[in-house]
Amino acid sequence: MYQIDYINKVSMTLKVIGNQWYWGYEYMDIYGTNDQGLDIKFDSYMLSEDDLPFGTKRLLNTDNTVVLPVNRSIRVLVTAKDVLHSWAIPALGIKMDGVPGRINQVELRANRCGIFFGQCSEICGVNHGFMPIKIKIVNDNEFLNWLKIFWDSVK
Repeated sequence: MYQIDYINKVSMTLKVIGNQWYWGYEYMDIYGTNDQGLDIKFDSYMLSEDDLPFGTKRLLNTDNTVVLPVNRSIRVLVTAKDVLHSWAIPALGIKMDGVPGRINQVELRANRCGIFFGQCSEICGVNHGFMPIKIKIVNDNEFLNWLKIFWDSVK
């Protein structure tokens, strides 16, 4: 069982925290110049219908999108603060439960660029259906540009 759960040599780690009724994300293992760690943390809430751009997906779009590089092995640590949640992105073959007081891990390796949607798939309460997940998989250059823009905006 240990060997099945062990993930070897990852490019980066993404920590996912389930909250009522939104997701929190923390990028780990990302370093800038001189090994200065980049502190990338944000929460992701569902966009209301009034805020949706025309032609976008209702109940699936978020105010902040997780951006990850393509063809990289990424460790995803999933936990929860309050009740059971489940971080599920069917098109990527990912479904991992977030349990308060426990950290579960899963490996994510996307082999193509694009935008992928998911939702909490645990009956975690009244607003369970309003916890969307939006992941944008990009090439390495786009990911580095996103990191630079994100880092510059929080300085």
